Amino acid sequence: MKVLLTGHKGYIGTILVPMLMDRKYEVVGLDSDLYERSTFGEGIKDIPELKKDIRDIELDDLTGFEAILHLAGLSNDPLGNLNAQLTHEINHQASVRLAQLAKQAGVSRFIFSSSCSNYGAGGADWLDENSEFNPVTPYGVSKVNVERDVSQLADDNFSPTFLRNATAFGVSPRLRFDLVLNNLVAWAFTKGLVYIKSDGTPWRPIVHIEDISRAFIAALEAPRELIHNEAFNVGRNEDNYQIRELAEIVRNTVSNCRVEYAPNAGPDKRCYRVDCSKIADTLNFQPQWDARKGAEELYQAYKRVGLSLEEFEGFKYQRIAHIKYLIGSGLLDNNLRWQHETLTTIA
Repeated sequence: MKVLLTGHKGYIGTILVPMLMDRKYEVVGLDSDLYERSTFGEGIKDIPELKKDIRDIELDDLTGFEAILHLAGLSNDPLGNLNAQLTHEINHQASVRLAQLAKQAGVSRFIFSSSCSNYGAGGADWLDENSEFNPVTPYGVSKVNVERDVSQLADDNFSPTFLRNATAFGVSPRLRFDLVLNNLVAWAFTKGLVYIKSDGTPWRPIVHIEDISRAFIAALEAPRELIHNEAFNVGRNEDNYQIRELAEIVRNTVSNCRVEYAPNAGPDKRCYRVDCSKIADTLNFQPQWDARKGAEELYQAYKRVGLSLEEFEGFKYQRIAHIKYLIGSGLLDNNLRWQHETLTTIA
């Protein structure tokens, strides 16, 4: 099967590519590669690719594909907040247009990387795929709107599926420190401190990026009637944690560290506990990672490369800081389009 993977050079995409290749898929990537200067550790698997902004996709780009796995977009709440209109254009409008073009091109499956951020200020009650959306950021709103609009394209020849990923964690060639477990382990390793910016009470479901990748493959390989125009929370019920629980896991993993809460820290409005029974029951999907195993993986990776405080607090692996650097350096314009193609190295 010939598959187009958008965002193949991102945090999740660089993990999903080799997994697809191991299963003998013919994979083509599509990515504007905003983070080409942010590779962590080992390099990235080379595949045929289109270096292209998702906003610039044309019908001819999609000819011959049987499935599209759509990961590309502005990837978290702080980056989405940088420019809400850009988040709308890239995450919402460009995604819907991609789906429309895919349908015209005869692509039969469209698997969208949605988010449990859709639930936003969901509180401590269990939320399943039928629960009310309550997004609190432009990023969350964009994901809700894509699901709404793309679901209306579903018909006998076009099957969209929406994977609502829990908060991701894990080591990747395009590592991110702006994700809760990755961030807490990096704090602990570089400063001997697990620093909590909220009061630690908010609930957050988490899932390893390898397990997110397995969910995409499970949806891709499932019988059509199981995934047609369906949404799935991606994770496992046991992997809903309060932030303070994650802090204790990290404290028990990283040597010589302590937990500290920010002064006057209050609850984070982003609080949701997600029921992932549907994906387990429907697709027989079971994650292979949990927070303890993930914290140990991150700790060992940081030790292996000798992660420094300067790297951790710098702009190389923080999405919003990196984008601001590229704009300030004149490499990107304010619409996040490349101005120069020459790769420069960040020390």
